Amino acid sequence: MRYSREHKQETHDRIVKKASVRLREKGAHGVGVADLMKEAGLTHGGFYAHFDSREALVIEAFGYAMDRSMEHWAKLTGEAAPEKRLALVAESYLSTLHRDNPGHGCSIPALGAEIARESPKTRKAFAGKLDQMIEMMTDYIPNMPRKAARKQAIATLATMAGSMLLARIAGSSELSDEVLKAGRDSVLDGAKREPKVAAAKKAKQP
Repeated sequence: MRYSREHKQETHDRIVKKASVRLREKGAHGVGVADLMKEAGLTHGGFYAHFDSREALVIEAFGYAMDRSMEHWAKLTGEAAPEKRLALVAESYLSTLHRDNPGHGCSIPALGAEIARESPKTRKAFAGKLDQMIEMMTDYIPNMPRKAARKQAIATLATMAGSMLLARIAGSSELSDEVLKAGRDSVLDGAKREPKVAAAKKAKQP
């Protein structure tokens, strides 16, 4: 039976979506192709009708997950004042809901350490999405020169991802909650300092 191009694309997208969740839950090597295809309601043999290799699926699944995170940020901050956007992202990111649902959360704390050991092609694809995420966060830091804002965005994302990773290591515990709060406080304190630093620099200009 021949399927339409639209049907094939829908099936392809379903596999990618399922894979993005399972990879974040179980790790890049914690789930096999056969299991992913079974969850998508397909046979293992049909895999290569959609992907050239397992690596190709992994790259698409990572990209899908990163895009969903950025879409979530955009929706979360859509109508907020510019100076409040970073705080909204940090509070949502460093929450117990995100901690306890890695399959639907950010790929960086879920898969970052594994990606660093993957092939150059996979790392390059992930790095491209990471750069997009940094640029988006840079847009959430107003009243600063773009270069300085990007530097702050990198530090902020590193704090958020690192805090989430440590919180998940600690599980659902007082230590985990403490880590999340420390991460939030660090990001929010930094956000409060940014306008003051920008204003001080501007005041020093002749």
